[in-house]
Amino acid sequence: MATTADAEPLSDTAAGAAADAADDPSDPKVGDLVERTAASIRSWIITGKARPGERLSEKAVAETLAVSRNTLREAFRVLTHENLLVRRPHAGVMVAVPTLASILDIYRVRRMIEGQALRGALPGHPATEIMRKAVESAERARDEKDWRTAGTANMEFHRGIVALCDSEHLDRLYATVSAELRLAFGLLANPEYLHAPYVARNARILEMTLAGDSAAAAAELDEYLVQSERTVAAAYSRRTPGDPA
Repeated sequence: MATTADAEPLSDTAAGAAADAADDPSDPKVGDLVERTAASIRSWIITGKARPGERLSEKAVAETLAVSRNTLREAFRVLTHENLLVRRPHAGVMVAVPTLASILDIYRVRRMIEGQALRGALPGHPATEIMRKAVESAERARDEKDWRTAGTANMEFHRGIVALCDSEHLDRLYATVSAELRLAFGLLANPEYLHAPYVARNARILEMTLAGDSAAAAAELDEYLVQSERTVAAAYSRRTPGDPA
């Protein structure tokens, strides 16, 4: 992971600007590269490699992703607009720390999207394979006490639920929601407390979906999300003044 606590802050120096002058964001090829760069950083957040409050070194991230600083700055702007990054004066770009309001809003969005996805799910939908593989990955991670991997598998399971909708727009929206959700998860000091109960619950939701009992699967998910929301909100309330903000 190309982030360091003592790396140089984000800086738009004249030398850097001159070096990147060839990168025109209006060029479709450059635009695609910016989105791929943003997607890579978003993936770091979803998988827990970039944590809330962590400062991103422009130099280190650009070298890791093999992109110019201008391209990286454009990607940072995209992710800042998505509330995944924040720019701090004299400090540079940092991974965002979610607010309590944003956490509650994330869960509201999840209930709307995921609940509807399950209610309309077809038992043989290809997305159930995404869900199945995620459950198997989470079960292995649970047995190995690898809770970060379990958390990533959980993200993948819920991505599979959204994929039941067959909507590219919802898939893109949920990628951002997932990243914000992982930031909220990062507020918990004990990831086992958050992830362990949901490995088996994900398996039950999958079983119900495959059996064609979509109403039961949606009801299980609704109850599950209420419990998860309370857990994360409680973790937020226990934060101390010294925690990242």
